[in-house]
Amino acid sequence: MVELHRIAFDGLGVSFSEFLRTASADWVIVDVFHHWGSAAAVEHKVPCAMLLLSSAHMISSISERRPESAESPAAAGEGRPAAAPTFEAARRKLIRKKDSSGMSLAERFFLTLSRSNLVVVRSCAELEPETVPLLSTVRGKPVAFLGLMPPSPDGRRGGVSHEGGEDDPVRWLDAQPAESVVYVALGSEAPLLVEKVHELALGLELAGTRFLWALRKPAGVSDADLLPAGFRERTGGRGLVATRWVPQLSILAHAAVGAFLTHCGWSSTIEGLMFGRPLIMLPISGDQGPNARLIQAKKAGLQVPRNDGDGSFDREGVAAVVRAVAVAEESRRVFRANAKKLQEIVADMACHDGYIDGFIQQLKSYKD
Repeated sequence: MVELHRIAFDGLGVSFSEFLRTASADWVIVDVFHHWGSAAAVEHKVPCAMLLLSSAHMISSISERRPESAESPAAAGEGRPAAAPTFEAARRKLIRKKDSSGMSLAERFFLTLSRSNLVVVRSCAELEPETVPLLSTVRGKPVAFLGLMPPSPDGRRGGVSHEGGEDDPVRWLDAQPAESVVYVALGSEAPLLVEKVHELALGLELAGTRFLWALRKPAGVSDADLLPAGFRERTGGRGLVATRWVPQLSILAHAAVGAFLTHCGWSSTIEGLMFGRPLIMLPISGDQGPNARLIQAKKAGLQVPRNDGDGSFDREGVAAVVRAVAVAEESRRVFRANAKKLQEIVADMACHDGYIDGFIQQLKSYKD
């Protein structure tokens, strides 16, 4: 499905170029994979900025021309992120494989980068003081920072109405004790195989904590096969599984939520920290692994243990990390305190507004 989307939006290239011919644009700002947008900018002599919605830690591994695994173990012990596991390094090679659109993700990225005048990063020195001050260029292109662009602190997105049962999870949370629920959401772009959904479910059951799970059903899996036999019955008194869209910000803002089990997409990571939730981290693809290692180095979360070779995990590992972050009083206190420290950074709207103002000024004063 994702490949079909790429084919579809590649078809916008000619129309976008025609639009830009008469648009009198001062800048074009493109997503990292919209190579045709940067091509149109070059054609019509409009400066182009490439938007990278990832952590500076992730982007620095691209800029430095060395694999993340080259980081020394000693560096990781000094509060810096650990090296990438073997399975993650192997998966990264897949970005160089052409898909049905005729291009690889790597080709899209580097074509867009080569035609851009500026790289724009969603991060700030306050959150990543080890990396942001050193990330002045990406492959020779100057870098600007947008801040973290956090969501509204009231836990809502403007213009969103919750209908057709979408408020049911919030009502369920209303009946739970304060900071007792682990919210589980692993994004929508790369759902787990059903075997891993079962392993995660059994880990949540084994941990014994309350949970609210926003579960995207893998393609081709029936409702009857989605969860382990008897799981809903065994956990129904303390857990809720929602297979429809849920209002994530409202859930993370809710007083009943005590921790967030996440894939560590950058937006989800920022949203979790916005509300001071310690993270239980199960990265799946893309920039999620580096994001998880960044947060673990700051002791605001803990990764589920993985097999170094194939990335698999088991129920015992899930249960152990859930207990450490959300149940065991001593370790829970540490993770919560560090998440609250990061919350002060993420929720500092004046700080992030300042980054936006600085970025706008940089666009206004740009000289080729």
